[in-house]
Amino acid sequence: MGVYGTVPRNLTTTVKTKYTHVEEGSSNNCASIKMSAEDSQRNSLVFFVNGRKIVDKDIDPSLTLLAYLRRNLHLTGSKLGCGEGGCGACTVMLSRYDHQNYKIRHYAVNACYTPVCAVHGLAVTTVEGVGSSNKLHPIQERLANAHGLQCGFCTPGMVMSMYTLLRNYPQPTRKGIEEALVGNLCRCTGYRPILEGLSTFAENGCCGYPSSSKKLEGDEDMICGIFTPKDIVPYDPSQEPIFPPELQLSEELHSSTVRFNGKSVTWIRPVTLTELLKLKSDIPDAKLVVGNAEVKFEMMGKHTQHHTMISATHIPEMNHIEVTDDAMMFGASVTITSMGEALRKRIDELTRDSGQVYAALLELFDSFGDVQLRNVSGIGSHIMTASPLSDLIPLLMAAGSSVNIASYKGGNRTIPLDTEFITGYRTTCLNSDEVLIAVTIPQSKKGEYLSAYRVKKQVHRRDKSVAIVNAGLKVIFEENEHVVKDMTLCFGGTGPNIVMVTHVKEKVMGRTWDRNLLKDVLHVLNNLPISSQGGMVEYRKALLQSFFFKFFTRVLSQLHEKVHTGENIRTSDVSALIDIKREVATGSQLYQEVPDGQSAIDPIGRPVMNESSIQIVTGEAVFTDDVSPIPGELYLAFVLSKRPHSKIVYVDTTAAVALDGVHCYVGVSDVPGQNVYKGTDEKVEIFASDKVICVGQLIGGIVADSYELAQKAAKLVEVQYEDLECILSLEDAIRRESFYEPVCRLQDGNVEEQFQQSDHIIEGEIYIGGQSHFYMETQCCVVRPQEHGDVMVISSTQQPTQLQTQVASALGIHMHNVKVYVKHVGGGFGGKDERSIDIAAACAVAAKKLGRPVRTLMERDKDMQFVGTRHSAFATYKVGCNKEGKLKAMDVDLYVNAGCYLEVSHMILHQAMNCLHSAYKIPAYKECGRVCRTNIASFQPMRGAGTPNASVIMESIMDNVARKCGVSSEKVRELNMYQEGDVDNFFQDMPDVMYLRRCWTECLQRSDYHQRRSDIDKFNRSNKWKKRGLAIVPLKRGPGLPANFLNQGAALVHIYIDGSVMLTHGGVELGQGLHTRIMQTASRVLRISSERIRVNETSTDKVPNTTMTGGSVANELFGHAIKNACEVLMERLKPFINKNPKGSWEEWVTAAYMDRVSLSATGFYRHPEFVDCNWDNPRACRSVYHFVYGAGCSEVEIDCLTGDHELKRADIVMDVGESQNPALDIGQIEGAFIQGYGLHVTEELRYSMQGELLSRGPGMYRLPQIDDIPSVFNIALLKGAPCKEGIYSSKAIGEAPLHLSSSILLAIKDAISSARSDHGLSGHFELYSPATPERIRLSCVDEFTETVKVSEVEKDFFVRT
Repeated sequence: MGVYGTVPRNLTTTVKTKYTHVEEGSSNNCASIKMSAEDSQRNSLVFFVNGRKIVDKDIDPSLTLLAYLRRNLHLTGSKLGCGEGGCGACTVMLSRYDHQNYKIRHYAVNACYTPVCAVHGLAVTTVEGVGSSNKLHPIQERLANAHGLQCGFCTPGMVMSMYTLLRNYPQPTRKGIEEALVGNLCRCTGYRPILEGLSTFAENGCCGYPSSSKKLEGDEDMICGIFTPKDIVPYDPSQEPIFPPELQLSEELHSSTVRFNGKSVTWIRPVTLTELLKLKSDIPDAKLVVGNAEVKFEMMGKHTQHHTMISATHIPEMNHIEVTDDAMMFGASVTITSMGEALRKRIDELTRDSGQVYAALLELFDSFGDVQLRNVSGIGSHIMTASPLSDLIPLLMAAGSSVNIASYKGGNRTIPLDTEFITGYRTTCLNSDEVLIAVTIPQSKKGEYLSAYRVKKQVHRRDKSVAIVNAGLKVIFEENEHVVKDMTLCFGGTGPNIVMVTHVKEKVMGRTWDRNLLKDVLHVLNNLPISSQGGMVEYRKALLQSFFFKFFTRVLSQLHEKVHTGENIRTSDVSALIDIKREVATGSQLYQEVPDGQSAIDPIGRPVMNESSIQIVTGEAVFTDDVSPIPGELYLAFVLSKRPHSKIVYVDTTAAVALDGVHCYVGVSDVPGQNVYKGTDEKVEIFASDKVICVGQLIGGIVADSYELAQKAAKLVEVQYEDLECILSLEDAIRRESFYEPVCRLQDGNVEEQFQQSDHIIEGEIYIGGQSHFYMETQCCVVRPQEHGDVMVISSTQQPTQLQTQVASALGIHMHNVKVYVKHVGGGFGGKDERSIDIAAACAVAAKKLGRPVRTLMERDKDMQFVGTRHSAFATYKVGCNKEGKLKAMDVDLYVNAGCYLEVSHMILHQAMNCLHSAYKIPAYKECGRVCRTNIASFQPMRGAGTPNASVIMESIMDNVARKCGVSSEKVRELNMYQEGDVDNFFQDMPDVMYLRRCWTECLQRSDYHQRRSDIDKFNRSNKWKKRGLAIVPLKRGPGLPANFLNQGAALVHIYIDGSVMLTHGGVELGQGLHTRIMQTASRVLRISSERIRVNETSTDKVPNTTMTGGSVANELFGHAIKNACEVLMERLKPFINKNPKGSWEEWVTAAYMDRVSLSATGFYRHPEFVDCNWDNPRACRSVYHFVYGAGCSEVEIDCLTGDHELKRADIVMDVGESQNPALDIGQIEGAFIQGYGLHVTEELRYSMQGELLSRGPGMYRLPQIDDIPSVFNIALLKGAPCKEGIYSSKAIGEAPLHLSSSILLAIKDAISSARSDHGLSGHFELYSPATPERIRLSCVDEFTETVKVSEVEKDFFVRT
């Protein structure tokens, strides 16, 4: 067989557009080659998808490949996650035959920004072409068996990235697998199971994921690993489908010019340089494209006029790579991937000194975006963007590179790539008709030293090829001397242009390379102007000095090595030369075996696969936007507020509705019922009526024939505002006392007396930033009018009944007229609670107005602005303790930012104050909690719902107490930990609190904490610029919804006469495995295998009055309801079982049916205790069902000079009761922990002074990636810890593990503390969350940070909400 991979098993491609022709079986029909020229002459787009030939004679060039696949070909496995190529959900494989080198090339690309016209003559493979539920590909099988998915929205993209890697490298390395998946984000799993499943394709991968577990006494009945690779089907590359012979035997589709004309875009792909230059001369405003990474943004409606795109991918001169004795020349269309391959080959041929610049480029390439971006991004397009934040341009400038320019009328010219090439912000010196043809990079000369620097773990990226500050640094010495002959320093990120610090030369030329020179250069850099645009001025100034110091130290070390004279590197500075290295991931998962004698068909306690795994890995699972459109369906795009607090003067829709294909504008005047939320005391509106109270508030929407047209028209709606006074920051709200009532207070003991008896008083404050939910599937829904005035709503929501209520209210109809269906949901984490209701109500109003079905799918950047985030919090505290660190009293003022609406924020405050003591007993305490009103989008509950904030506050206090007392932090924690007989700060008893100590002790042992503490202290004494930190924290948290009426659940169970069973319940499957657990419960009660059972989609016409899915209570409520219904049915079947005890399940069911016994039952459950929030009398009720305990230990390494870090190891011991499903429980622990890593380290929200969220989308908001997870990741479930209240003795586990991620923040703080100690600073200090590179670097006080001076104006570029 060949080396292509796209013929789907049992898949028939159907294209429902009258202009598109599909040739069945054409991939094996060589006679069809003759058609290619004719197709091109007719301007037909010709390409192959999953082995089928597609000929589209009326292609719209403005479409992306993803839009075409999903809407024209109905291949919905590829998902729209972000629309900017940052999440990988849309990854597909492109394949092309290289007729010059006679080989087939495969490369993964992001279909969301790839223009469909760019695949002319190529073969496209989607997840549907890899395998199906009837015949899984080994990738799909292993990913499913390894439990490497949860919500599954990202899974098809993961499959395609891995599939492409295997097509190119059938036996990749583990490191290669990790690198291939960096561009694929997952919000649910924590990545570990994905890596474990796919690592089986690596050499010796069948031996399993390397284990790092430490065995303890008593582990004999513990199982290590939830995935056994021994039974996997071998991968045979020869069985992959062949590459289409038509594309292999003929070059016609690539040797002819093609032109595709559309209403808004003309796409031209010339094949000769002369033709390209002539086109650019005739159409100077045409956009020249290579890698397509920025093309998508040109087509998003930002340019409403017609524009021309010229593809330069097929120009031979621009794809050429030439190697000479002293340089390498790369054509402008050469991709970063191809460039990297050529550089590696050349480096192997050169000495280390001669290949310095090429090695530096390769090192940058490793962190240059991801594989998908590098596969399509051309070096020329990167240079021509002239981004001041470019990684590559400073290095190319420092290396003395030159560029070859050509125009049709002016001919060729070669100019140096320097500051004269870049003339301004994203502008160059090229004339409008000129084209960059190639870049020449000289190899390093004798006596030349060159390096590039950037911050690898940066938080904010406009696109994934840029950094905060970056540098290309070069020095040339006189022969065999330490004397400087020339020096070039180039920096990006300092202002609107890349800076070449030319005036430093006069200070260094002719001087010896020593610390006096270092001092003078640092002085120059400290006075280099830094633009306040983008903020972080102090950090950026510090980075300039840090980068040069690293360069100085490296050069000094190499000079001494070669010349053996002059000043040598200081021993304390050696660590500045060493990069933080990431090791190949390892880990272990320990859980208890099921009891001897448990039935083989009883799934309780076993690591059962997610019930939808097969459909998810094959792309067959149907998410909301995957639902096939019906005739007449329209699309809704939203108009959102651009002001934080303003009166709406008028809304002008004239230009928008004038566009052909636009049906109407929908706003407040179109709501037939109530525009205000039903059942709330505050005025929460669907559409803003007379004023807006935050940026991102919904004003209205445009309904049009297509998704793209609706978006384009929505941008044309003009809203005039009259601005009002606004409050944006939490700090400002506190200062101005902008609070919602009531204020929540809690007190016990004599606080003042205990303070007087304390040996130490510690005061401080801490801020915890918000966090975007960033579920992979954005807000979406489909509304379809039906007979009798009914409407069907298909929504991605966590609140089906509340959504039903508000849609009915908005339309002025009864709830029984609204049927809500929830299919697969691509993640929620609380973000698909309140705001999903707004989306559905607005969509329903549009459908009602037009009498037609309406669909909406929010763009990622609008979604993030509209939905709101996790609540940010600020606390001031005062604690008293004795000399040993025993707490005596605590006084805390806690402030939570609610945003523009109160909504559930008082519940968030209640949850936070409930967990404010974490796992510690405090004799006397006084706590005051306030909810702040600001003009920011209403903050929403997110995994943990306020309790992670409280946990960080308390754990930071414990760390500060330990530092003040000079006692180790783990001893202080042990000293204050709850014991048997204690009640918590809400006066709740904890009958199983002994599990807390067990988790703590076991975590200390499994993590080898004390030995590692000693090793880390030794490391830190020997290294000044690299520091390691270690921290361990305990956990106490309980599940429950603090409103008693919510703690109920219902279910419906049908047994059919063939013995199959259908379950329906009121919970929503969000990826947490709820449906799978429900199946396991039914399987045990009914005593049948899970194969006989199916869980139906959630629907309000099957199970009414559902409770929201959240708070870790869904399995408790709906699992018990299912159990109740199944027990009712088993009681009905009991007489027939007793009458025929040796009969089969089918016989018993048939007998009951024949005896006219109902085989359908409802189930209901309400939590037996009163669970609520009572601030007047906190002792009157419980606020949780039970308590979950755990302990987590994290180790990090930081670069004190840049703020970079690496999470080296994490060990977690978790009390989950008796695990109902170890695979799901461990998956929830890992996913929550990595999401918490994002909260506390990488995910920083930044708002403009006008209240606009700037960190929107993966380009500006950094989610944890697969190479961020701990290199060693160990999870152990505490054995022998049953929970009598839980279903089958299990505990709710979805949210609690996120608390343990505070150990990462504290480990970073521990490392920083060592750096500060080296500089003579001791005692406690505050490290706000998230601990971004900026905060890490500036907290590591040293001789460089002390010289940085920043004005107050420069500090205030962003608002901290």
